[in-house]
Amino acid sequence: MTELSVAVVNGSPQVPSRSATLGELALAELREHFPVDAREVAPYRLGPGFTGAISREDADEATQDALRAVENADLLIVAIPVYRGSYPGMVKHFFDLIDQYALAAKPVLLMATGGSERHSLVIDQELRPLFGFFQAWVAPTGVYVPAASFDGADILDAAVYTRVHVAVNDLLPLLHASGA
Repeated sequence: MTELSVAVVNGSPQVPSRSATLGELALAELREHFPVDAREVAPYRLGPGFTGAISREDADEATQDALRAVENADLLIVAIPVYRGSYPGMVKHFFDLIDQYALAAKPVLLMATGGSERHSLVIDQELRPLFGFFQAWVAPTGVYVPAASFDGADILDAAVYTRVHVAVNDLLPLLHASGA
């Protein structure tokens, strides 16, 4: 079995973060099925070589490396905090620099955290259309977790583990078929 290359886009400016915890939980679930080579990409920590880039050509080498990691991964996990009803602007800016066709048919798992259940539609109303533009293959089950399910960045709600298990299992047939 070949190693599964996974890029985890952590859209949170916080360290530690709930978004990072969700991404790590998904990676742990994937490791039950595959050897995994994971790379975290954190747009908020890329710095001025990213934030000052108007186009891909303007981005510094660290940003170019992060973009390539996402484009070349076998699987993309996107874990974001909800900010004002949507994904953070730095996440949007990062994906604005991704090649338009680089994510076509790429499996993507969408995960989000937010203050309350009022933000639970962010996956279907904000993230799915973004990855639809890229023609990515988005897992049918997304994972949204409200703040009440956490103590800091630690998960308190056992149901979160079940939701992540279901979401990852949605991807397994596709990942096995790809030769991972």
